Amino acid sequence: MARGEQSSTLLKSRSELDVQHVMELTAIEPDRPESKSAPAESPTLLREREEKMKEEPKFHWDHSGNPHDRRRAEVLKAHPEVKTLFGIDRMTKYKVAATIFFQVFSIHLLKGAPWYTWAFCCYTICGLINHMVSLSLHEISHNLAFKKVWHNRLLGIISNLTMGIPAFSSFKRYHMEHHRYQGEVGVDPDLPLNFEGWFFSTPAKKALWVFLQPAFYGLRPMITNPKPPGKWEFINISFALTFDGAILYFFGLPGILYLLLGTLLGLGLHPMSGHFLSEHMVMCEGQETFCYYGPLNWLGYNVGYHIEHHDFAYIPVKNLPQVRVMAPEYYDTLGHYHSFLKVLYDFIFDEKLSPYSRTKRVLVENSEIKDLRARGGLIK
Repeated sequence: MARGEQSSTLLKSRSELDVQHVMELTAIEPDRPESKSAPAESPTLLREREEKMKEEPKFHWDHSGNPHDRRRAEVLKAHPEVKTLFGIDRMTKYKVAATIFFQVFSIHLLKGAPWYTWAFCCYTICGLINHMVSLSLHEISHNLAFKKVWHNRLLGIISNLTMGIPAFSSFKRYHMEHHRYQGEVGVDPDLPLNFEGWFFSTPAKKALWVFLQPAFYGLRPMITNPKPPGKWEFINISFALTFDGAILYFFGLPGILYLLLGTLLGLGLHPMSGHFLSEHMVMCEGQETFCYYGPLNWLGYNVGYHIEHHDFAYIPVKNLPQVRVMAPEYYDTLGHYHSFLKVLYDFIFDEKLSPYSRTKRVLVENSEIKDLRARGGLIK
């Protein structure tokens, strides 16, 4: 396909999206003109950076900018055909429907089962499925299931139902800022707190930290970047409470516990949770995002293709492997994993790794962060 045809394809795909969809895409992947030199940093920014680095000296620090912005521009220049991968995945809604049916049917089959059978299925089956659900929320948060934003929001809330707790609407707001401000202190909600690095320092404590990931993932943003709940959060809560009430009515307390504990266990010390670590833990110096190229990508919405995803957040997960095929010189030489279990083992038992093994940066002044929070974030 010629470059002109590729550009036309991209423009056509964007013209079919609603205004809000394009605004959200531009917010996390802004068009940045190439420049030979970076703008001068203000004395205020330099002072605030020094103060923040002194407060948390054990983290990795890099102030050269988001590496995904640079690589995105380079890949598009060298391989404009990557744009043909942009779009939506029409199969996502069917996967969501199948997941909800499977979870409810599992609860039905387990009625009256011995406690040990129930517990085993809760960790293995429900834990796996609800982890898959969490990754479907990630895909849908990028508006990759439908062209209209409100259709994606509604599907995300519906997909969220079997997790037992409302999460999608808040996750979407915070996750967009994780992409746009990766590693930015005070903005990126994915960054561990200094306390986490200090306390979870031994193998046993690091294993506990992994087990408690759902709690840290959900509560940490309230400390580092609090946001008032909006309309969609309340809609999310009402849907979740209604579904939980229905499960409680038809299947009793074991039914609702099955979903809730499945979520906590599946997102905690579980083989699938290796991606929480492999995504941004600095496993080797100089690289802050990593990939996992292994079979669990089949169940995990290709979450292992995390570098490709951060480079091109508007490419649906089904197409992410093609990014590496089209531009191998940009991805084949980067550090990556083939086993989530190996990721977990390395993190827990390698004394060089801890919650401190994350890259932080200070490229935004406190006044800008304050303005961002006053607006309610990138999106509401």
